[in-house]
Amino acid sequence: MTILIPILGDQLSDDIASLKGVDKGDASILMMEVGEEATYVRHHVRKIAFLFSAMRHHAARLRDAGWKVDYVKLDDPDNEGSFSAEVARAVERLKPDRIIVTEAGEWRVRGMLESWQDRFDCDVEIRADTRFVASHAEFEAWAEDRKSLRMEFFYREMRRKTCLLMDGDKPEGGQWNYDAENRKPPPADARPPAPLTFEPDKITAAVLKLVKARFDNHVGRLDDFGFAVTREDALKQQAHFIRHHLPKFGDYQDAMVTGEPYLWHAILSPYLNCGLLDPLDLCRAVEKAYKAGRVPLNAAEGFIRQIIGWREFVRGIYWREGPDYTSRNFFNAKRDLPDFYWTGETDMQCLSQAIGGTINHAYAHHIQRLMVTGNYALLIGADPEQVQRWYLEVYADAYEWVEAPNTLGMSQFGDGGLLASKPYASSGAYINRMSDYCGKCRYDVKKRVGENACPFNALYWDFLARNRGKLGNNQRLAMPYRNWDRMAEATQKAVRKQAASYLRALGGGPASS
Repeated sequence: MTILIPILGDQLSDDIASLKGVDKGDASILMMEVGEEATYVRHHVRKIAFLFSAMRHHAARLRDAGWKVDYVKLDDPDNEGSFSAEVARAVERLKPDRIIVTEAGEWRVRGMLESWQDRFDCDVEIRADTRFVASHAEFEAWAEDRKSLRMEFFYREMRRKTCLLMDGDKPEGGQWNYDAENRKPPPADARPPAPLTFEPDKITAAVLKLVKARFDNHVGRLDDFGFAVTREDALKQQAHFIRHHLPKFGDYQDAMVTGEPYLWHAILSPYLNCGLLDPLDLCRAVEKAYKAGRVPLNAAEGFIRQIIGWREFVRGIYWREGPDYTSRNFFNAKRDLPDFYWTGETDMQCLSQAIGGTINHAYAHHIQRLMVTGNYALLIGADPEQVQRWYLEVYADAYEWVEAPNTLGMSQFGDGGLLASKPYASSGAYINRMSDYCGKCRYDVKKRVGENACPFNALYWDFLARNRGKLGNNQRLAMPYRNWDRMAEATQKAVRKQAASYLRALGGGPASS
Protein backbone atom coordinates (compact mmCIF):
# COMPACT_ATOMS: atom_id res chain seq x y z
CA MET A 1 0.00 0.00 0.00
CA THR A 2 1.17 3.54 -0.80
CA ILE A 3 -0.11 6.34 1.44
CA LEU A 4 0.24 10.03 0.58
CA ILE A 5 0.25 12.33 3.63
CA PRO A 6 0.04 16.07 2.90
CA ILE A 7 1.25 18.15 5.87
CA LEU A 8 0.21 21.79 5.82
CA GLY A 9 2.10 24.79 7.17
CA ASP A 10 0.17 24.91 10.44
CA GLN A 11 0.67 21.18 11.09
CA LEU A 12 4.36 21.15 12.07
CA SER A 13 3.92 18.81 15.03
CA ASP A 14 5.73 15.53 15.55
CA ASP A 15 2.50 13.89 16.68
CA ILE A 16 0.19 15.29 14.01
CA ALA A 17 -2.82 13.01 13.62
CA SER A 18 -2.13 12.10 9.98
CA LEU A 19 1.09 10.28 10.95
CA LYS A 20 -0.34 8.20 13.77
CA GLY A 21 -0.42 4.47 13.14
CA VAL A 22 1.18 4.79 9.70
CA ASP A 23 4.08 2.57 8.68
CA LYS A 24 6.92 4.81 7.50
CA GLY A 25 7.74 2.36 4.75
CA ASP A 26 4.29 2.77 3.22
CA ALA A 27 4.07 6.55 3.40
CA SER A 28 5.23 9.53 1.42
CA ILE A 29 4.81 12.91 3.10
CA LEU A 30 4.07 15.90 0.88
CA MET A 31 4.92 19.44 2.05
CA MET A 32 4.24 22.43 -0.18
CA GLU A 33 5.11 26.12 -0.33
CA VAL A 34 2.36 27.47 -2.57
CA GLY A 35 1.72 30.97 -3.80
CA GLU A 36 -2.04 30.76 -3.24
CA GLU A 37 -1.57 30.40 0.52
CA ALA A 38 0.93 33.25 0.71
CA THR A 39 -1.27 35.65 -1.27
CA TYR A 40 -4.97 34.94 -0.62
CA VAL A 41 -4.40 37.83 1.73
CA ARG A 42 -1.16 39.79 1.52
CA HIS A 43 0.49 38.16 4.52
CA HIS A 44 3.22 39.99 6.41
CA VAL A 45 6.61 39.07 4.95
CA ARG A 46 7.83 37.90 8.36
CA LYS A 47 4.95 35.46 8.63
CA ILE A 48 5.67 34.02 5.19
CA ALA A 49 9.40 33.73 5.93
CA PHE A 50 8.75 32.20 9.35
CA LEU A 51 6.40 29.54 8.02
CA PHE A 52 8.45 28.60 4.96
CA SER A 53 11.61 28.28 7.06
CA ALA A 54 9.79 26.34 9.79
CA MET A 55 8.34 24.02 7.13
CA ARG A 56 11.76 23.36 5.59
CA HIS A 57 13.27 22.65 8.99
CA HIS A 58 10.35 20.38 9.90
CA ALA A 59 10.78 18.45 6.65
CA ALA A 60 14.42 17.83 7.61
CA ARG A 61 13.29 16.70 11.07
CA LEU A 62 10.83 14.24 9.55
CA ARG A 63 13.49 12.84 7.22
CA ASP A 64 15.83 12.40 10.19
CA ALA A 65 13.05 10.44 11.88
CA GLY A 66 12.88 8.05 8.93
CA TRP A 67 10.00 9.47 6.91
CA LYS A 68 10.13 9.95 3.14
CA VAL A 69 9.34 13.62 2.45
CA ASP A 70 8.53 15.14 -0.92
CA TYR A 71 9.07 18.89 -0.43
CA VAL A 72 7.96 21.43 -3.04
CA LYS A 73 9.62 24.83 -2.69
CA LEU A 74 7.93 28.01 -3.84
CA ASP A 75 10.49 28.54 -6.62
CA ASP A 76 10.45 24.98 -7.92
CA PRO A 77 9.77 25.39 -11.66
CA ASP A 78 6.97 22.81 -11.68
CA ASN A 79 5.19 24.26 -8.62
CA GLU A 80 1.50 24.58 -9.53
CA GLY A 81 0.81 27.18 -6.81
CA SER A 82 -2.01 25.59 -4.79
CA PHE A 83 -2.56 22.73 -2.34
CA SER A 84 -4.92 20.79 -4.58
CA ALA A 85 -2.80 21.18 -7.70
CA GLU A 86 0.32 19.99 -5.88
CA VAL A 87 -1.55 17.04 -4.39
CA ALA A 88 -2.73 16.22 -7.91
CA ARG A 89 0.90 16.19 -9.13
CA ALA A 90 1.86 13.93 -6.24
CA VAL A 91 -1.03 11.56 -6.96
CA GLU A 92 0.09 11.37 -10.58
CA ARG A 93 3.69 10.58 -9.54
CA LEU A 94 3.03 8.15 -6.70
CA LYS A 95 -0.32 6.53 -7.59
CA PRO A 96 -1.25 6.26 -3.89
CA ASP A 97 -3.95 3.90 -2.66
CA ARG A 98 -4.89 6.35 0.05
CA ILE A 99 -4.48 9.97 1.15
CA ILE A 100 -4.41 10.76 4.86
CA VAL A 101 -4.55 14.39 5.95
CA THR A 102 -5.25 16.20 9.21
CA GLU A 103 -8.29 18.47 9.11
CA ALA A 104 -7.77 22.06 8.01
CA GLY A 105 -7.66 25.08 10.29
CA GLU A 106 -10.15 27.19 8.35
CA TRP A 107 -13.26 26.77 6.21
CA ARG A 108 -11.53 27.80 2.98
CA VAL A 109 -8.96 25.00 3.20
CA ARG A 110 -11.49 22.51 4.56
CA GLY A 111 -13.38 22.88 1.28
CA MET A 112 -10.21 22.02 -0.65
CA LEU A 113 -9.56 18.91 1.42
CA GLU A 114 -13.14 17.71 1.13
CA SER A 115 -12.99 18.04 -2.67
CA TRP A 116 -10.13 15.56 -2.94
CA GLN A 117 -12.32 12.46 -2.54
CA ASP A 118 -14.16 13.25 -5.77
CA ARG A 119 -11.10 14.58 -7.58
CA PHE A 120 -8.62 11.74 -6.99
CA ASP A 121 -8.93 8.05 -7.70
CA CYS A 122 -8.09 6.90 -4.18
CA ASP A 123 -9.55 6.94 -0.68
CA VAL A 124 -9.16 10.18 1.27
CA GLU A 125 -9.18 10.11 5.06
CA ILE A 126 -9.45 13.46 6.87
CA ARG A 127 -8.46 13.01 10.50
CA ALA A 128 -9.45 15.19 13.43
CA ASP A 129 -6.78 17.56 14.72
CA THR A 130 -5.98 16.15 18.16
CA ARG A 131 -3.74 19.04 19.26
CA PHE A 132 -6.63 20.82 21.00
CA VAL A 133 -8.12 20.12 24.41
CA ALA A 134 -11.73 20.18 23.21
CA SER A 135 -12.93 18.33 20.12
CA HIS A 136 -15.58 19.86 17.88
CA ALA A 137 -18.14 17.47 19.37
CA GLU A 138 -17.20 18.42 22.93
CA PHE A 139 -17.60 22.11 22.25
CA GLU A 140 -20.90 21.54 20.48
CA ALA A 141 -22.19 19.49 23.42
CA TRP A 142 -21.14 22.23 25.85
CA ALA A 143 -22.72 25.00 23.74
CA GLU A 144 -25.97 23.21 22.93
CA ASP A 145 -29.08 24.74 24.52
CA ARG A 146 -27.15 27.57 26.23
CA LYS A 147 -28.76 30.98 25.99
CA SER A 148 -25.36 32.64 25.80
CA LEU A 149 -21.84 31.37 25.21
CA ARG A 150 -19.32 32.82 27.64
CA MET A 151 -15.69 31.82 27.76
CA GLU A 152 -15.50 31.82 31.56
CA PHE A 153 -17.81 28.84 31.96
CA PHE A 154 -16.22 26.90 29.13
CA TYR A 155 -12.80 27.63 30.65
CA ARG A 156 -13.85 26.04 33.93
CA GLU A 157 -14.74 22.86 32.07
CA MET A 158 -11.31 22.83 30.44
CA ARG A 159 -9.66 23.28 33.84
CA ARG A 160 -11.57 20.29 35.17
CA LYS A 161 -10.74 18.22 32.09
CA THR A 162 -7.01 18.96 32.15
CA CYS A 163 -6.70 19.16 35.97
CA LEU A 164 -4.57 22.28 35.49
CA LEU A 165 -4.42 24.49 38.62
CA MET A 166 -6.95 22.33 40.40
CA ASP A 167 -7.05 21.44 44.09
CA GLY A 168 -9.19 18.34 43.93
CA ASP A 169 -12.47 19.51 42.42
CA LYS A 170 -11.87 23.16 43.35
CA PRO A 171 -9.72 25.78 41.62
CA GLU A 172 -6.26 26.47 43.01
CA GLY A 173 -6.42 29.38 45.45
CA GLY A 174 -10.20 29.23 45.68
CA GLN A 175 -10.91 31.31 42.55
CA TRP A 176 -11.27 30.34 38.92
CA ASN A 177 -10.14 33.67 37.52
CA TYR A 178 -7.63 36.24 38.75
CA ASP A 179 -8.16 38.73 35.94
CA ALA A 180 -8.92 41.52 38.43
CA GLU A 181 -5.28 41.33 39.56
CA ASN A 182 -3.97 41.50 35.99
CA ARG A 183 -4.78 45.10 35.04
CA LYS A 184 -1.93 47.16 36.43
CA PRO A 185 -0.63 50.11 34.42
CA PRO A 186 3.03 49.95 33.45
CA PRO A 187 5.57 50.83 36.12
CA ALA A 188 7.38 54.12 35.56
CA ASP A 189 10.73 52.33 35.31
CA ALA A 190 9.56 49.44 33.12
CA ARG A 191 12.58 47.34 32.11
CA PRO A 192 11.16 44.15 30.60
CA PRO A 193 13.62 41.43 29.61
CA ALA A 194 14.21 41.01 25.90
CA PRO A 195 12.84 37.88 24.22
CA LEU A 196 15.25 35.43 22.69
CA THR A 197 16.13 35.87 19.04
CA PHE A 198 17.74 33.32 16.76
CA GLU A 199 20.35 33.99 14.10
CA PRO A 200 19.13 32.79 10.68
CA ASP A 201 20.89 29.64 9.47
CA LYS A 202 21.47 28.76 5.82
CA ILE A 203 17.92 27.47 5.35
CA THR A 204 16.38 30.61 6.82
CA ALA A 205 18.76 32.88 4.90
CA ALA A 206 17.65 31.27 1.64
CA VAL A 207 13.99 31.72 2.59
CA LEU A 208 14.53 35.38 3.49
CA LYS A 209 16.11 36.00 0.09
CA LEU A 210 13.20 34.26 -1.65
CA VAL A 211 10.52 36.12 0.31
CA LYS A 212 12.20 39.49 -0.23
CA ALA A 213 12.24 38.88 -3.99
CA ARG A 214 8.72 37.45 -4.34
CA PHE A 215 6.65 39.46 -1.85
CA ASP A 216 8.05 42.97 -1.95
CA ASN A 217 4.51 44.41 -2.20
CA HIS A 218 3.43 42.81 1.10
CA VAL A 219 3.40 44.61 4.43
CA GLY A 220 6.34 44.38 6.80
CA ARG A 221 10.10 44.22 7.08
CA LEU A 222 12.55 41.31 7.17
CA ASP A 223 15.36 43.20 8.92
CA ASP A 224 16.65 41.53 12.09
CA PHE A 225 14.57 38.40 11.52
CA GLY A 226 14.94 36.34 14.69
CA PHE A 227 12.05 33.87 14.86
CA ALA A 228 12.54 30.37 16.17
CA VAL A 229 12.00 28.06 13.19
CA THR A 230 12.57 24.70 14.87
CA ARG A 231 10.87 22.95 17.76
CA GLU A 232 14.12 23.03 19.73
CA ASP A 233 14.41 26.81 19.46
CA ALA A 234 10.70 27.31 20.14
CA LEU A 235 11.17 25.32 23.36
CA LYS A 236 14.07 27.61 24.27
CA GLN A 237 11.77 30.62 23.81
CA GLN A 238 9.15 28.87 25.96
CA ALA A 239 11.65 28.26 28.77
CA HIS A 240 12.93 31.85 28.51
CA PHE A 241 9.39 33.21 28.84
CA ILE A 242 8.57 31.09 31.88
CA ARG A 243 11.80 32.04 33.64
CA HIS A 244 12.12 35.73 32.77
CA HIS A 245 8.72 37.08 31.65
CA LEU A 246 5.98 35.02 33.30
CA PRO A 247 6.57 36.25 36.89
CA LYS A 248 5.33 39.74 35.89
CA PHE A 249 3.10 38.70 33.00
CA GLY A 250 -0.03 38.65 35.14
CA ASP A 251 0.40 42.08 36.68
CA TYR A 252 1.26 43.88 33.45
CA GLN A 253 -0.38 41.90 30.67
CA ASP A 254 -2.66 44.85 29.81
CA ALA A 255 0.07 47.52 29.97
CA MET A 256 1.55 49.38 26.99
CA VAL A 257 4.87 51.25 26.85
CA THR A 258 6.40 53.36 24.07
CA GLY A 259 9.19 51.48 22.29
CA GLU A 260 8.47 48.21 24.13
CA PRO A 261 6.39 45.98 21.85
CA TYR A 262 6.83 42.80 23.91
CA LEU A 263 6.96 43.79 27.61
CA TRP A 264 6.34 40.60 29.63
CA HIS A 265 4.38 38.76 26.95
CA ALA A 266 5.21 35.26 25.77
CA ILE A 267 5.50 35.73 21.99
CA LEU A 268 4.76 32.02 21.71
CA SER A 269 1.49 32.15 19.73
CA PRO A 270 3.16 31.79 16.29
CA TYR A 271 4.79 28.57 17.51
CA LEU A 272 1.60 27.24 19.10
CA ASN A 273 -0.52 27.96 16.06
CA CYS A 274 1.82 26.32 13.54
CA GLY A 275 2.49 23.29 15.73
CA LEU A 276 6.08 23.75 16.90
CA LEU A 277 4.85 23.96 20.50
CA ASP A 278 2.16 21.91 22.19
CA PRO A 279 -0.40 24.01 24.10
CA LEU A 280 -1.04 21.50 26.87
CA ASP A 281 2.68 20.86 27.42
CA LEU A 282 3.19 24.63 27.65
CA CYS A 283 0.41 24.98 30.23
CA ARG A 284 1.84 22.15 32.29
CA ALA A 285 5.25 23.83 32.26
CA VAL A 286 3.61 27.05 33.50
CA GLU A 287 1.77 25.15 36.23
CA LYS A 288 5.04 23.48 37.27
CA ALA A 289 6.70 26.88 37.63
CA TYR A 290 3.82 28.06 39.82
CA LYS A 291 3.96 24.98 42.03
CA ALA A 292 7.72 25.45 42.41
CA GLY A 293 7.07 28.97 43.71
CA ARG A 294 8.73 30.70 40.76
CA VAL A 295 5.65 32.56 39.50
CA PRO A 296 2.56 33.94 41.26
CA LEU A 297 -0.87 32.40 40.81
CA ASN A 298 -2.35 35.39 38.97
CA ALA A 299 0.37 35.04 36.30
CA ALA A 300 0.04 31.28 35.90
CA GLU A 301 -3.76 31.34 35.87
CA GLY A 302 -3.94 34.32 33.53
CA PHE A 303 -1.64 32.66 31.01
CA ILE A 304 -3.28 29.24 31.20
CA ARG A 305 -6.69 30.89 30.74
CA GLN A 306 -5.51 32.37 27.44
CA ILE A 307 -4.52 28.93 26.16
CA ILE A 308 -7.08 26.40 27.37
CA GLY A 309 -9.81 28.98 27.87
CA TRP A 310 -9.80 31.68 25.22
CA ARG A 311 -7.85 29.89 22.47
CA GLU A 312 -10.02 26.78 22.70
CA PHE A 313 -13.21 28.83 23.02
CA VAL A 314 -12.69 30.91 19.87
CA ARG A 315 -11.86 27.77 17.90
CA GLY A 316 -15.14 26.26 19.04
CA ILE A 317 -17.04 29.40 18.04
CA TYR A 318 -15.37 29.55 14.62
CA TRP A 319 -16.31 26.03 13.60
CA ARG A 320 -19.75 26.10 15.21
CA GLU A 321 -20.84 29.31 13.49
CA GLY A 322 -19.93 28.29 9.95
CA PRO A 323 -18.15 29.84 6.97
CA ASP A 324 -20.38 32.94 6.84
CA TYR A 325 -19.21 34.11 10.28
CA THR A 326 -16.60 36.44 8.76
CA SER A 327 -19.27 38.35 6.80
CA ARG A 328 -21.37 39.35 9.83
CA ASN A 329 -21.77 43.08 10.38
CA PHE A 330 -24.03 43.90 13.34
CA PHE A 331 -23.58 47.68 13.04
CA ASN A 332 -23.69 47.63 9.21
CA ALA A 333 -20.34 49.45 9.33
CA LYS A 334 -19.02 50.42 5.89
CA ARG A 335 -15.96 52.64 6.30
CA ASP A 336 -12.67 51.60 4.72
CA LEU A 337 -9.70 51.17 7.03
CA PRO A 338 -7.44 54.24 6.87
CA ASP A 339 -4.25 53.95 4.85
CA PHE A 340 -2.13 54.44 7.97
CA TYR A 341 -3.01 50.90 9.08
CA TRP A 342 -0.41 49.80 6.54
CA THR A 343 2.20 52.47 7.33
CA GLY A 344 1.81 53.50 10.98
CA GLU A 345 2.08 57.12 9.85
CA THR A 346 -0.35 58.93 12.14
CA ASP A 347 -0.04 61.61 14.81
CA MET A 348 -1.98 59.44 17.25
CA GLN A 349 0.83 58.01 19.36
CA CYS A 350 -1.07 54.91 20.46
CA LEU A 351 -1.88 53.88 16.90
CA SER A 352 1.57 54.79 15.66
CA GLN A 353 3.14 52.55 18.30
CA ALA A 354 0.77 49.61 17.83
CA ILE A 355 0.83 49.68 14.03
CA GLY A 356 4.52 50.54 13.79
CA GLY A 357 5.38 47.55 15.97
CA THR A 358 3.10 45.38 13.87
CA ILE A 359 4.84 46.41 10.65
CA ASN A 360 8.27 45.84 12.15
CA HIS A 361 7.63 42.60 14.02
CA ALA A 362 4.36 41.02 12.74
CA TYR A 363 3.36 41.24 16.39
CA ALA A 364 1.32 43.32 18.81
CA HIS A 365 0.05 42.11 22.16
CA HIS A 366 -3.62 41.56 22.87
CA ILE A 367 -4.41 44.96 24.41
CA GLN A 368 -2.78 46.81 21.53
CA ARG A 369 -4.90 44.73 19.16
CA LEU A 370 -8.14 45.03 21.13
CA MET A 371 -8.03 48.49 22.72
CA VAL A 372 -5.95 50.48 20.23
CA THR A 373 -6.21 49.28 16.61
CA GLY A 374 -9.44 47.36 17.18
CA ASN A 375 -11.04 50.06 19.33
CA TYR A 376 -10.26 52.79 16.81
CA ALA A 377 -11.64 50.72 13.91
CA LEU A 378 -14.82 50.07 15.88
CA LEU A 379 -15.28 53.74 16.78
CA ILE A 380 -14.88 55.01 13.21
CA GLY A 381 -17.30 52.37 11.89
CA ALA A 382 -14.80 50.40 9.82
CA ASP A 383 -16.11 47.46 7.83
CA PRO A 384 -15.49 44.49 10.18
CA GLU A 385 -14.66 42.16 7.30
CA GLN A 386 -11.91 44.56 6.23
CA VAL A 387 -10.70 44.78 9.81
CA GLN A 388 -10.48 41.04 10.32
CA ARG A 389 -8.76 40.67 6.95
CA TRP A 390 -6.14 43.23 8.06
CA TYR A 391 -5.46 41.29 11.24
CA LEU A 392 -5.14 38.10 9.19
CA GLU A 393 -2.58 39.83 6.96
CA VAL A 394 -0.31 41.48 9.48
CA TYR A 395 0.24 39.08 12.39
CA ALA A 396 2.52 36.05 12.37
CA ASP A 397 0.15 34.11 14.64
CA ALA A 398 -3.01 34.83 12.59
CA TYR A 399 -5.04 31.93 11.21
CA GLU A 400 -8.70 32.44 10.47
CA TRP A 401 -9.98 30.05 13.15
CA VAL A 402 -8.36 32.10 15.91
CA GLU A 403 -8.21 35.53 14.27
CA ALA A 404 -11.77 35.93 12.98
CA PRO A 405 -13.63 35.40 16.28
CA ASN A 406 -11.10 37.57 18.13
CA THR A 407 -11.40 40.37 15.58
CA LEU A 408 -14.88 40.29 14.12
CA GLY A 409 -16.49 39.03 17.32
CA MET A 410 -14.52 40.32 20.29
CA SER A 411 -13.03 43.50 18.83
CA GLN A 412 -15.64 44.69 16.31
CA PHE A 413 -18.83 43.20 17.86
CA GLY A 414 -19.72 42.16 14.33
CA ASP A 415 -21.55 39.07 15.57
CA GLY A 416 -23.86 41.20 17.74
CA GLY A 417 -22.71 39.81 21.08
CA LEU A 418 -22.30 36.10 20.43
CA LEU A 419 -18.69 36.20 21.59
CA ALA A 420 -18.52 39.30 23.81
CA SER A 421 -21.16 40.67 26.16
CA LYS A 422 -20.46 44.27 25.11
CA PRO A 423 -18.41 46.14 22.51
CA TYR A 424 -14.84 46.80 23.61
CA ALA A 425 -15.05 50.53 22.97
CA SER A 426 -13.34 53.19 25.03
CA SER A 427 -12.30 56.81 25.00
CA GLY A 428 -8.71 57.91 25.33
CA ALA A 429 -8.94 57.59 29.11
CA TYR A 430 -8.39 53.82 29.07
CA ILE A 431 -5.33 54.10 26.83
CA ASN A 432 -3.96 56.87 29.05
CA ARG A 433 -4.46 54.76 32.17
CA MET A 434 -2.79 51.65 30.74
CA SER A 435 0.11 53.23 28.82
CA ASP A 436 2.55 56.11 28.54
CA TYR A 437 1.41 56.86 24.99
CA CYS A 438 -0.77 59.90 25.67
CA GLY A 439 1.97 61.93 27.35
CA LYS A 440 3.95 61.75 24.10
CA CYS A 441 1.05 62.46 21.74
CA ARG A 442 0.23 65.73 19.99
CA TYR A 443 -3.42 65.28 20.97
CA ASP A 444 -4.75 66.11 24.44
CA VAL A 445 -6.33 63.03 25.98
CA LYS A 446 -8.34 65.15 28.41
CA LYS A 447 -10.12 67.11 25.67
CA ARG A 448 -13.25 66.06 23.80
CA VAL A 449 -13.50 68.97 21.38
CA GLY A 450 -11.07 71.33 19.72
CA GLU A 451 -8.28 71.05 17.19
CA ASN A 452 -5.95 69.10 19.48
CA ALA A 453 -8.60 66.99 21.24
CA CYS A 454 -7.90 63.24 21.35
CA PRO A 455 -9.95 61.71 18.51
CA PHE A 456 -10.87 58.70 20.66
CA ASN A 457 -12.94 60.88 22.99
CA ALA A 458 -15.50 62.36 20.60
CA LEU A 459 -15.53 59.16 18.54
CA TYR A 460 -16.36 57.09 21.64
CA TRP A 461 -19.41 59.14 22.57
CA ASP A 462 -20.51 59.37 18.94
CA PHE A 463 -20.25 55.58 18.64
CA LEU A 464 -22.55 55.14 21.62
CA ALA A 465 -25.00 57.80 20.43
CA ARG A 466 -25.32 56.60 16.84
CA ASN A 467 -25.71 52.95 17.90
CA ARG A 468 -28.09 53.48 20.81
CA GLY A 469 -30.88 51.68 19.00
CA LYS A 470 -28.81 48.50 19.03
CA LEU A 471 -26.91 48.95 22.31
CA GLY A 472 -29.21 50.95 24.56
CA ASN A 473 -30.57 47.90 26.37
CA ASN A 474 -27.16 46.36 27.03
CA GLN A 475 -26.82 46.36 30.82
CA ARG A 476 -23.04 46.58 30.66
CA LEU A 477 -23.39 49.92 28.88
CA ALA A 478 -25.97 51.37 31.27
CA MET A 479 -23.44 53.60 33.03
CA PRO A 480 -21.88 55.09 29.87
CA TYR A 481 -25.34 55.91 28.55
CA ARG A 482 -26.29 57.52 31.85
CA ASN A 483 -23.13 59.61 31.65
CA TRP A 484 -24.03 60.65 28.10
CA ASP A 485 -27.54 61.59 29.16
CA ARG A 486 -26.17 63.76 31.97
CA MET A 487 -24.26 65.92 29.50
CA ALA A 488 -25.86 69.18 28.49
CA GLU A 489 -27.47 69.18 25.07
CA ALA A 490 -24.95 71.75 23.85
CA THR A 491 -22.10 69.50 24.99
CA GLN A 492 -23.59 66.51 23.20
CA LYS A 493 -23.97 68.52 20.00
CA ALA A 494 -20.40 69.77 20.22
CA VAL A 495 -19.05 66.26 20.76
CA ARG A 496 -21.02 64.83 17.86
CA LYS A 497 -20.02 67.72 15.63
CA GLN A 498 -16.37 67.08 16.53
CA ALA A 499 -16.76 63.38 15.64
CA ALA A 500 -18.59 64.16 12.38
CA SER A 501 -15.87 66.59 11.33
CA TYR A 502 -13.17 64.04 12.08
CA LEU A 503 -14.96 61.27 10.19
CA ARG A 504 -15.54 63.50 7.14
CA ALA A 505 -11.85 64.32 7.05
CA LEU A 506 -11.00 60.65 7.43
CA GLY A 507 -13.11 59.64 4.43
CA GLY A 508 -13.63 56.04 3.43
CA GLY A 509 -17.42 55.91 3.53
CA PRO A 510 -20.08 56.13 6.25
CA ALA A 511 -19.53 54.85 9.79
CA SER A 512 -22.76 52.85 9.58
CA SER A 513 -26.11 52.92 7.87
